[in-house]
Amino acid sequence: MLHLFKRLAVLSRLARKYPLGAAGAVIMTLFVAAALLADAISPFSPLTTNPALSLARPGGLHLFGADVMGRDILSRILHGARISLAVGIFSTLIGGVFGVIIGIASGFIGGWFDLVVQRLTDILQALPVLVLALVMSAALGPSLPNTILAISIPLIPYVSRVIRANTLGLRELAFVEAAEATGMTRWRIAIRHILPNTLAPLIVISTAQLGSTILTEASLSFLGLGVPEPYPSWGRMLSDSAAEYMRTAPWLVIFPGLAISLAVFGTNMLGDALRDILDPRQRT
Repeated sequence: MLHLFKRLAVLSRLARKYPLGAAGAVIMTLFVAAALLADAISPFSPLTTNPALSLARPGGLHLFGADVMGRDILSRILHGARISLAVGIFSTLIGGVFGVIIGIASGFIGGWFDLVVQRLTDILQALPVLVLALVMSAALGPSLPNTILAISIPLIPYVSRVIRANTLGLRELAFVEAAEATGMTRWRIAIRHILPNTLAPLIVISTAQLGSTILTEASLSFLGLGVPEPYPSWGRMLSDSAAEYMRTAPWLVIFPGLAISLAVFGTNMLGDALRDILDPRQRT
């Protein structure tokens, strides 16, 4: 019990010191809870249509209103959190894993291997993430796994560049030289000594990129290249209603757009706080 109180005291101090980071953590906790409990807390099925409720105004049983097909907006937003968080988390995870492997190998091996990898990284980084994701999504086709893959690949060069820079500094330190003097192989040194020391920057960049992946998924779905129907995606909800019903039924745009904005805001604020906590040199 005493240990729990100490942890709560630490969290309380961090919340007072980084109020925006605490707000971001609360927002993301609510979104995660909504995604996990969507089936239990949704008032209606997100896929059930009811023509009699087409474009129903917010209020009553339909707190956020209904779309043109009579589907409950609140239920679709709650289930849409699953899509956005699944794409964001898995895209960031895949991009982070491959980025760490490439970054550590490039920075630790060096030589011609590092030169080739960095030139390929420069080519990928020359294209914006959204443009590269659009090309890949158009080539792979609209589906949830393809959307995750299309977003994760453009993240790899950004992660690998940060991890490579960190590895270049770590490999010159005394503990790495001592490990080499004991006869440890390079790969064992990389896994046992270099990898654990790259976790802090990896956590920071992954948290920062989570908001970017959510926004990218919404953009792809808005353009019809992301998660297809009947899955309730926030970007797809905007695409179906933004142009035609913006004036007559603004709630079709306001609530999905607010969900996207809050998710991106929460991840960005949480990422900034983690950056300040894990790397004091970056404190603002």
